[in-house]
Amino acid sequence: MRLACFLVVIILMLCGCDNVQEVVEEPTDKVLEEVDFKVHTFYYNWYGNVEHDGEQFHWNHDVLPHWSDPTWDDVDGFPGGENIGANYYPELGCYSSSDVAVIDTHMQMIRKAGIGVVVITWWGKDSFEDKSIGQYLTSAEAAGLKVAIHVEPFYDSAEEFKDQIDYLSANYGDHPGLFCVKDKPLYYVYDSYKLDVEEWKKLMLVEGELTLRNTSSDGVFIGLWVKENDGPFFVETGLDGFYTYFASDGFEYGCTSTNWLGMSAFAKANDLLFVPCAGPGYIDTRIRPWNAQNTKGREKGRYYEDMFHAAAATWPDFIGITSFNEWHEGTQIEPAVGKSVGDYTYEDYGPGIDSWFYIHKTRELVESMRKVE
Repeated sequence: MRLACFLVVIILMLCGCDNVQEVVEEPTDKVLEEVDFKVHTFYYNWYGNVEHDGEQFHWNHDVLPHWSDPTWDDVDGFPGGENIGANYYPELGCYSSSDVAVIDTHMQMIRKAGIGVVVITWWGKDSFEDKSIGQYLTSAEAAGLKVAIHVEPFYDSAEEFKDQIDYLSANYGDHPGLFCVKDKPLYYVYDSYKLDVEEWKKLMLVEGELTLRNTSSDGVFIGLWVKENDGPFFVETGLDGFYTYFASDGFEYGCTSTNWLGMSAFAKANDLLFVPCAGPGYIDTRIRPWNAQNTKGREKGRYYEDMFHAAAATWPDFIGITSFNEWHEGTQIEPAVGKSVGDYTYEDYGPGIDSWFYIHKTRELVESMRKVE
């Protein structure tokens, strides 16, 4: 019955949107009320440029070798600037993720999309990404948004993971811009399988020798479900739930949308949080030229709609959007522009489709979900 009502609302939705070329306006109470904290977007604050940072980060991405086919070894990467490691090109150019003006602009875009929580990538204390966390928290709070941390797989042991979480808690744990669940910060933990069950139990169980539970560093820790039989891992480790991340539907069991109803039922049966993740498309053939089989065309927004509706139909705790600006994998909803550089022409969002299309499409999807709820 709920799904039927959801589909009726979708069919009746108006497709109009605001002028996507308009300048993003200052926050108003009405706009702030429309932000949905159930909707999270993965955000990459790892980009740097010479003008702001003294060197480039990530725009000058390498071409990644295939894990078994040596054909792709030693292929030249990208210099950055006009020629970047991505199939799309950002409308803002090769920006710096530590530029306050860029951060504020992105927060306004995210707010305009109706997304409430910005999940920023984090590669450990003293990393390039760590240096901008305070500004992201401040800018998000000013825009009426919240920030969660996406802990990347830089750690090698339970001891190191605990040390890193202790650092985050001590430095940012009291910031009002931090997104919390039941008064505890929410952490997404990418490649959580990197630690085995026994290592996680040291951290996640109350009786664990390195436990974070009932300490000032406690949080809500969401691991990554990848393979079909990953479910018991989350039960045994004491992690608080799981998310699917990948935007290429069918790439792995966890990100295959037809599996989400069963995964949702598993989560509910085991008192775990479930976060299915939808994306607008996927293409990474500039940095992984051997990976064309996982490309997913955007289909003028239809691919995004289908994946988002599949996520919403599970009545999840949160929905993840992969991504706001993961340009290397072509999953971004950030405005992009088609352009030619040398013999390469960057993708655009399709004939007659504006660069801001996916910002407005996201708001449309978020509002459709809220109407049903």
